[in-house]
Amino acid sequence: MRPLCDLNIEELVATSEKYGQPKYRAKQIMRHIAAYDSFDEYTDLPKSFIAQLKEEYSDRPLTEVTRVTSSDGAVRYLFKTLNEDLIESVYLPHDYGNSVCVSAQVGCGMGCVFCASGKHGLVRNLSAGEILSQVLHIAREKRDNGGVNKIVMMGSGEPLANYDNTVKFIKLVNSADGLNIGMRSISVSTCGLPDKIVQLPDDGISCTLSLSLHAATDAKRKTIMKVAEKYSVDELVDALKTYFDKTGRRVILEYILIDGFNDTKADVADIKNLLKGLCCHVNLIPLNPTDNCSYMPPTKKRAYAFCDMLNSAGVSASVRRSMGSDVAGACGQLKNRTVEEKAKRNKKS
Repeated sequence: MRPLCDLNIEELVATSEKYGQPKYRAKQIMRHIAAYDSFDEYTDLPKSFIAQLKEEYSDRPLTEVTRVTSSDGAVRYLFKTLNEDLIESVYLPHDYGNSVCVSAQVGCGMGCVFCASGKHGLVRNLSAGEILSQVLHIAREKRDNGGVNKIVMMGSGEPLANYDNTVKFIKLVNSADGLNIGMRSISVSTCGLPDKIVQLPDDGISCTLSLSLHAATDAKRKTIMKVAEKYSVDELVDALKTYFDKTGRRVILEYILIDGFNDTKADVADIKNLLKGLCCHVNLIPLNPTDNCSYMPPTKKRAYAFCDMLNSAGVSASVRRSMGSDVAGACGQLKNRTVEEKAKRNKKS
């Protein structure tokens, strides 16, 4: 059964007309979708039409399995899809607005050695509606606490490897008939697929683009990221320059700090050389250790010293505040632990 929130306004018009309803029903349905109403709350639609929708679509494509709340207010949710796949999302409260970090895929095929999301590989892409449902569920729950103002596609999976659904999701979130969240409040994080990066503006996407760089040389990046075997750092930077030229949007370079690996003076020089001529900001993220990962984060002092060296070298940089680290903070950890605990229980029984 397809999620009703998969449909954009044009598709909702076509669906309404298919069932003999006037076009304006589409906007009524879209308002209910944006509120994440159940079909029982569609009281302004004919009951016969609601019955027809129920036969074809689901109003609740995700079910909450569990959640953990951090001491800093972050909430990590574990959801189950209609076909029993598990995915994670995170609510991040801030003084300047509340964010939701969503997953774009079930699992991940990028194979980054420090990431828990790809431990079991890629299972499948999520539909645009399944991605959107993560936002809608949390926004409905938090509507008395300011709702959701920002979207971050930095959960499990590679958004640009699920390109069509990612683009459709962004347009659904951005739609004036939906949540109406502006492009500047939507961030897409990618491991680096240059052909898709340059395609985004042509498809009407001008959100904040974040590249997971993590190392400034091909040799070093290949040791921690499988995608680096296919695309060079120079190719990626060229794609980011094209994205900036088309959108005028400064890009973000995400850089996970690994103690003794990519946080030295030599790395500062490599970063400066690589990013020359690119309008960007480097977001330094101390590694969040995951199970079976031998890498460790630097000390707080070392992380800030590295940040100071970058700024002194003329590279705009800051250390990102980590949230949710006391409750399986890294993407994929809550899912992995839930699956492993279930397997242990089944084994005992």
